[in-house]
Amino acid sequence: MKIKNIAVIAHVDHGKTTLVDELLKQSGTFSEFQAMDERVMDSNDLEKERGITILAKNTSIQYQDTKINIIDTPGHADFGGEVERVLKMVDGVLLLVDAQEGVMPQTKFVVKKALSLGLKPLIVINKIDKPASDPERVIDEIFDLFVALEANDEQLDFPIVYASAKNGFAKHEMEDEDKDLIPLFDAIIDNVPSPSGEDTNPLQLQVFTLDYDNYVGKIGIARIFNGLVAKNQEVLLVKADGEKVKGRISKLIGFKGLERIDIDDAISGDIVAIAGFETLDVGDTVCDPLNPLPLDPLHIEEPTLNVEFLVNDSPLAGLEGKFVTSNRIDERLAKEMQTNIAMKYNNSGEGKFKVSGRGELQITILAENMRREGFEFALGRPEVIIKEENGVKLEPYEHLTIDVLDEFSGTVIEKIGKRKAIMTSMQPISDGFVRIEFEIPARGLVGFRGEFLTDTRGEGVMNHSFLDFRPLTTSNHKRKNGALISMENGTALAYSIFGLQERGMMFIKPQDKVYIGIVIGEHSRPNDLDVNPIKGKQLTNVRSSGADDAIKLIPPKNLSLENALEWIEDDELVEITPKSIRIRKRTLDPTKRKRAAKKAGK
Repeated sequence: MKIKNIAVIAHVDHGKTTLVDELLKQSGTFSEFQAMDERVMDSNDLEKERGITILAKNTSIQYQDTKINIIDTPGHADFGGEVERVLKMVDGVLLLVDAQEGVMPQTKFVVKKALSLGLKPLIVINKIDKPASDPERVIDEIFDLFVALEANDEQLDFPIVYASAKNGFAKHEMEDEDKDLIPLFDAIIDNVPSPSGEDTNPLQLQVFTLDYDNYVGKIGIARIFNGLVAKNQEVLLVKADGEKVKGRISKLIGFKGLERIDIDDAISGDIVAIAGFETLDVGDTVCDPLNPLPLDPLHIEEPTLNVEFLVNDSPLAGLEGKFVTSNRIDERLAKEMQTNIAMKYNNSGEGKFKVSGRGELQITILAENMRREGFEFALGRPEVIIKEENGVKLEPYEHLTIDVLDEFSGTVIEKIGKRKAIMTSMQPISDGFVRIEFEIPARGLVGFRGEFLTDTRGEGVMNHSFLDFRPLTTSNHKRKNGALISMENGTALAYSIFGLQERGMMFIKPQDKVYIGIVIGEHSRPNDLDVNPIKGKQLTNVRSSGADDAIKLIPPKNLSLENALEWIEDDELVEITPKSIRIRKRTLDPTKRKRAAKKAGK
């Protein structure tokens, strides 16, 4: 049987997962009576809700006499490490570009990785059914990008397929009939090289993603570069640091559609899952014990952001969560690290854990998953990781691309300039929008998204990807507004909230429980203010002229996990329970808090 291994790469929301859905349907991998969800590859709840792919996933489809292994990759910059590893496992890439939006920052990031590995891309211009689509302009943009990234002649001579994944058709020319995806299947067969390994060579199998099963332990999803592999085969595991572990493959799993099936053997070039080694890690090679030829270990991107996870010690702790102790949080974080190699954590003691990742989104997704599982904990403000090399302190920089309406561009440039960003280009795109590119310290992006959406009235689009580490800048951006802090324990009352509305924007509603030190709103001025949200109306038997005035309350700001994490300062925490997201001061006692602030101000 012939094998083709491809990865689908693209920017966020350009239609990767939808295209894979259609390929699965039209290849006959799903029988007609099998129910199929939309975006079937996005398997966990958060992926379905947000419409983004978080983890790279693989599937395999049968087309005529060829088995096509497809890896669906994430498009978001925070998961760039996943994409980089996946590209080493395939022989070709399907580069999906939106026919209206064209080349976006994340497209550049993944294309750069693919070209540097010598892969030849097959270009799919997707969403050609959009009213504002312009495939010709997009092809020119792709060609310019390839030239800028120093693609070789063979890579510049890329095949093009026009498609609408949502409507399930692809075609070689725009004038062709809108029918099915057969032109895309044919393009994959014709343009993606077959795997180069030989069945007769000694075994070389490299792990690129991890999974975990309570019964068999760690599972490594891997590509067989050379040789044959069989269940119960004696093998040698060679780790990245050179350590060698003898063992046996206890379970061999193949992929068919979305199913995982137990298989007895597999040939060179195929993608399989293996179990049997508890110390298995990404980048490890499984070799023939008689003739071990380990492959080069995979480069894994370093984390750029730290967030502190703490045991929740507020007066409302333990009322809503099932798992609240430091031991349970420690176990859960350790379990996450078994499969998520782009993140690291260490236990700082006293119920504090430092979790490092590639970006805010990656860490908030972990926090959201834990919250849904019944955990209760607190999060500190995200901090970038500062490295030191040759006595020079370095911080991570990001490449930031912003698409905004022309009328908002001045405001955005001014705001982002205060965060030490350097503008590298500005060009009009379409319909009054301009695309502005910056190089910005990662610190400058913490807390910027919410402000940006407000300034652009929700119409701006921002994307960023990691650039490199550069010498540390001195500026540290602070929130413009202070916090409204409760000075009483109890239940918030409408009468009180009505009186406080003119002081700022509220985060609470009547009947919410409050305690001393909880942040109940954003002050309209720069300083923090202690207020009383539980004060009721003084009742007397004398009727006054204003007695029956209606209390009109402005709806409170609904805090999402990302919003809360962006909003807080160093002296605040986000309290997370399965039912609530609250913001509080680290030091609840107002006297101690003022004393600490005075000390810090000296």
